Amino acid sequence: MITGLVAGVAAFLFAYLFGEGPINDAIAFEEVHATDHEHGPVSRTVQSTLGLATASVVYGVAIGGLFAIAVAVTLGRIGRISARATAAVVALAGFVGVALVPFLKYPANPPATGNPDTLQQRTGLYFLMIVIGVAAVLGAIVVSRSLQPRFGTWNATILAVVGAAAVVGVAIALLPAVNEVPDGFSPVLLWQFRLASLGTQAVTWATLGLLFGYLTERSQRPVVADAHPVAV
Repeated sequence: MITGLVAGVAAFLFAYLFGEGPINDAIAFEEVHATDHEHGPVSRTVQSTLGLATASVVYGVAIGGLFAIAVAVTLGRIGRISARATAAVVALAGFVGVALVPFLKYPANPPATGNPDTLQQRTGLYFLMIVIGVAAVLGAIVVSRSLQPRFGTWNATILAVVGAAAVVGVAIALLPAVNEVPDGFSPVLLWQFRLASLGTQAVTWATLGLLFGYLTERSQRPVVADAHPVAV
C-alpha cells in the first residue's frame, strides 16, 4: 500500500501536467456553448490540485493493496521467475485488463462530451469492459500454463494471447458504441485528454510493478554476516 501511495503521487503529477490543460480547454468549450453558467460548489483550483491529488492517492493505495495480493498469489505459479519479474508481469497484466482493454472500446472523455442522461449506462458499460479485460487476461494466463507442456512456453503464450485478443475483439464488436462528442469539439483536444488519461494509468501500473518488485526482491536478499572477527 505504501508503493500504491507512491504510485498515486506519480499519477497525480502526470495527470496534473498532461491532463489538466485539455480539461481546462474542454471546460472553456462547454462554457461557451452552455445555456446556463452555474458553477459547482468546488472551484477548479481545488479540483485540479487537492481533489485530483486525493483521488489519485486513494486510488493508488487501494490498487496497491490488491496488487500486492495478486503478486503474492502469482509468485511461483507462472514459471521460475524472480519476484521482481513477477511484479512486472502482474503490473503489465493489470494495466492491460483494467486500463487498456476498456480504453479500446470506451476511452475516457473530457467535460462537455457526455450526456448526463446516459451516465449510468456508460458507467455500466465501462465496468463491464473492465470485467471482460480482467477475465481475458486471467484466461490467457491459465490457458498459457495449460498449453506449455504440449507446445512450449513461447507458442503457448502466443496462442493464449491470440485467444484473449479474439475474446476482447468480439466484446468490442458486440457491445453498443457510445459517441456523444458534440459537433465542433476539437478532435486533437479529445485525444490529448484520452492519451493523458491512459498515460496516467500507465504511470500508476508501471510504478507499482517497478517499485514493488524492487522492494520485494531487496527484502528477500539474505543478510550477509560481517566476515571480520570482533576483537575482544
